[in-house]
Amino acid sequence: MAVRQRAVATLPTLMRALRKESPSIPQRLPSLRRGFSLYDQVNLIDNVPEDQLRFQGYTNSGFTVNGVEYEGSLLCVGNLLLSWTPKKISDITIDSLSIFQAVRPIPEILILGTGRYIQPVDPEIRKFIRSTGMKLEAIDSRNASSTYNILNEEGRIVAAALLPYGVSS
Repeated sequence: MAVRQRAVATLPTLMRALRKESPSIPQRLPSLRRGFSLYDQVNLIDNVPEDQLRFQGYTNSGFTVNGVEYEGSLLCVGNLLLSWTPKKISDITIDSLSIFQAVRPIPEILILGTGRYIQPVDPEIRKFIRSTGMKLEAIDSRNASSTYNILNEEGRIVAAALLPYGVSS
């Protein structure tokens, strides 16, 4: 009984410590494979062509793409990877996304990775993205990079604008 009381007493301290922890080592993205299925026998997802971008992990300050670590924000269009200047959600402007006025073919969707948490996107940015013919999906950067992988592997024309995972406002 004393062990249980001690465990219950330390639980709040443990929860606070876990909330403060941030990934200091590269975190691998979750596997796209289904558990306990026949798909475990034949893994088509890991057989990605070498010229296709694939996010493999993230840190607070960057991403690992095709085995190469990149620091800072990234902009991906199809299989083109670019360094991107915004450091936080408020830095994202129409000018920082102006490349989408010239890109052909037009991606069907722009996945906006907003850092650690989902954050609201300026209505002017949403209006600009719609005017280019794309849809906008704003989610946290970890899920944004995984979503990019899935859609890109399906052969869809997709773009991603990702802030590092450590960005929280």
